[in-house]
Amino acid sequence: MTSQRARRAAGVVLAATVLQLLVASLVPGLPQFESKGFMARLVLYPVLMLLVPALWWLGHRGAEPPWAAFAVIMTPFLIDVTGNSLDLYDRVVWWDDANHLVNWFLVCLGLGLVLLPSVEAPPWVVAALVTGGGALLAIVWELGEWFAFIRHGTELATAYQDTLGDEVLGTTGAAIAAAVLFRMRAVRGVGAPD
Repeated sequence: MTSQRARRAAGVVLAATVLQLLVASLVPGLPQFESKGFMARLVLYPVLMLLVPALWWLGHRGAEPPWAAFAVIMTPFLIDVTGNSLDLYDRVVWWDDANHLVNWFLVCLGLGLVLLPSVEAPPWVVAALVTGGGALLAIVWELGEWFAFIRHGTELATAYQDTLGDEVLGTTGAAIAAAVLFRMRAVRGVGAPD
């Protein structure tokens, strides 16, 4: 993907996410958005989507940004909001589980594409960094979900089992991302032993 197309893709993903968040937050009476913290998401999701590009820009001024990686990092937010817009979390029993697996794969793949290109390390170190980082992010995400939705909500009775499953799926997604990054690095000859 060319840099211009990747930049455009990142912009489209961000705009589509924010547009859906605006509808969810500002149009009353849409049941699929009730009690799901969309006013908080309207603020947090764009900040989280732009955090990695902003940090990258601070450290790499003048270099060509990895727009494709940024688009990959932003895509899980679009998937989550679109799933809510289409009421898939309530209509499709496996949707939440699939999201935890796929979205953590995408987040960790994108972060790996941003952070690892110049890292020369043994494959097991890269795998541990990506998988461990993904597991940590999954735990932090679940703490955020508990704080935002579960502690005073109707899902408290099943929250423990769901949280553990979500953390396992997130970590599995991170491990798959590590395997993909390992393969990409092997093809490029990065981190190979001398």
